[in-house]
Formats: sequence, C-alpha cells, structure tokens
Amino acid sequence: MLREFARRRGVGLTAAIKLAIREAEQKEKQGGEALLRKIEPILEQVREARQGRAFSAEEDKAFMDEMWGEEG
Repeated sequence: MLREFARRRGVGLTAAIKLAIREAEQKEKQGGEALLRKIEPILEQVREARQGRAFSAEEDKAFMDEMWGEEG
C-alpha cells in the first residue's frame, strides 16, 4: 500500500509516510470541526436554557430530565 501511495504521489517512501500522516491529521481535524458545527446549535440551546447558571451534578440531571421531558 505504501509503495502504491508513494507512486501515485510521485514521492519516495519516507516522504509518502510523512504525507500520509499529514493528510490523516488534516482529515481528522476537519472531522472534528464538522462535528462541532453540527452540535453547536444544540449547545446554544443548552446555554440559553441554562441562562448562565453554573453546572452541578444534581442540577444537571434535573435540567436534562426537564429538557428531555423525563421525570427525575
């Protein structure tokens, strides 16, 4: 696989490894950014609903139960 990758890129084996790692890191970073863009509207809803209150385990459970329409 490495030799084929290097041939397609027109580079040596060492350069191919470095290139593959850079490409994988870039793809990983883009995936994380895409996920953040998807969940940002949900996070904003939570921020608005919490109205700036601090987080605590007890309040978080009650808040989430209320938000999802569940009884605590």
